[in-house]
Amino acid sequence: MILAGDRCVVMLQGDRMWNFAVAVFLVELYGNSLLLTAVYGLVVAGSVLLLGAIIGDWVDKNPRLKVAQTSLVVQNSAVILCGVLLMAVFQFKVQLTTLYNGWLLTTCYIMVITIANIANLASTAMSITIQRDWVVVVAGDDRSKLADMNATVRIIDQLTNILAPMLVGQIMAFGSHFIGCGFISGWNLFSMGLEYFLLWKVYQKTPALAFKAGQKDADDQELKHLNVQKETGNSESPAEGSQLMNETAEVKKNTSCCYQMTEPIRTFKDGWVAYYNQSIFFAGMSLSFLYMTVLGFDCITTGYAYTQGLNGSVLSLLMGASAISGICGTVAFTWIRKKCGLIRTGFIAGVTQLSCLTLCVASVFAPGSPFDLSISPFDEVLKHLFGDSGSLRESPTLVPTIEPKIQINATVFEKAPQVESYMSVSLLFAGVIAARIGLWSFDLTVTQLIQENVIESERGIINGVQNSMNYLLDLLHFIMVILAPNPEAFGLLVIISVSFVAMGHMMYFRFAYKSLRSRLFLFCSPEQKPDPNNPSLPNSV
Repeated sequence: MILAGDRCVVMLQGDRMWNFAVAVFLVELYGNSLLLTAVYGLVVAGSVLLLGAIIGDWVDKNPRLKVAQTSLVVQNSAVILCGVLLMAVFQFKVQLTTLYNGWLLTTCYIMVITIANIANLASTAMSITIQRDWVVVVAGDDRSKLADMNATVRIIDQLTNILAPMLVGQIMAFGSHFIGCGFISGWNLFSMGLEYFLLWKVYQKTPALAFKAGQKDADDQELKHLNVQKETGNSESPAEGSQLMNETAEVKKNTSCCYQMTEPIRTFKDGWVAYYNQSIFFAGMSLSFLYMTVLGFDCITTGYAYTQGLNGSVLSLLMGASAISGICGTVAFTWIRKKCGLIRTGFIAGVTQLSCLTLCVASVFAPGSPFDLSISPFDEVLKHLFGDSGSLRESPTLVPTIEPKIQINATVFEKAPQVESYMSVSLLFAGVIAARIGLWSFDLTVTQLIQENVIESERGIINGVQNSMNYLLDLLHFIMVILAPNPEAFGLLVIISVSFVAMGHMMYFRFAYKSLRSRLFLFCSPEQKPDPNNPSLPNSV
């Protein structure tokens, strides 16, 4: 477990540094515009949405060590290559702009986004195989140990989420983006060898990792098929057997091409069907619905916070408080699970999160809130598409803001806007930070439910589809923001977000009540010992 923890530290540190830095690099490359960052986010979300099931199926059908090593090498190599390419672009951007009317620079942008997307897909495969499969095998039948390992990984994730951006940010602030690219490339080159060694040590110390249910079943089916062919060949005469073999080879040759071409489509379909048929389907869907929210510390919420008068220093403190709250939720998960059981822990976490989010709803109507339903949420979008004539209403307040707009943009990061009251934004972030306790406890609950109740041969594809669902709802939340980007509509986005969170927890309640019935409300009931001959959901109460 110590080796696995060390490996997670190295992996997550590199992932967090790259995820933070790539967005900054793309903004810097395109002249402080968010266009490349938006394109990159769209490509990443679309790729995981379409390829999540296929990646998971590949994880299921190949040996664990091969999957982990391949994903590790591809991910780190892609980050190193992308870092070197970014260094070249930063160094020779002026020259690249003049060559071939700027098309060479555009090609570099496309290559950067493509290679970064490959790195993200490899990271997805690595996350599935290590955090969703290896952890289960290492823990064995000890569910308490599995919960502790999941919690440990999540705490490491929270800490690296704070430390990694701080480290890269300081390097780029006191050095340059060129130096930042070089540092990340060097870190991934160093960590690739260290992670490779740690993976091998964990694999050696856990013999059970060498045996995989899905791989064994495939080998048995292939052996059975060969035996049937052998018996058929022995029962036929040589001439008939030869003719049969030729016909079989011809049919196989004609069908193999079509079969291989349609295999990704069938894998995609089979993965989603298998996900729908899982006993934990509603639990997984409930987690996905939590991604349809603006109530997190992403660029959307931080951008809104700036419009409400909060500066970068305050935002960094709030992000630190959010991480501490998440760690508290992780610790609370392990304690509540031991006292009340796994399924009840998710129910308690959901109630806790929804209760805290009521503060966010209250912030919409509190003093200082810019919420105004008289301003159309689509007004800004229509003006960008059709000009001022596309506005749904004529607002006299828009005219005076045209002149000082240039001055505001020139000092956008120097001085935060002044607001009448901080009551609204204070309630908003109080609710967001407090809700992280329930959020991370709930996330760990659903993660362990999937680990415990999905058969070993389908772990990869089910978790791949789960990632696709998460990215789908995350993509929808960005589309929602694009349609209503003005601060006056942010309150509407908050209400919609809380509604989706509530719907997600209603799905989980349906799953929990179906599993436990009236025993769901017996919060002090100890966890039952799992029956190895009949592993079912009620054993996870």
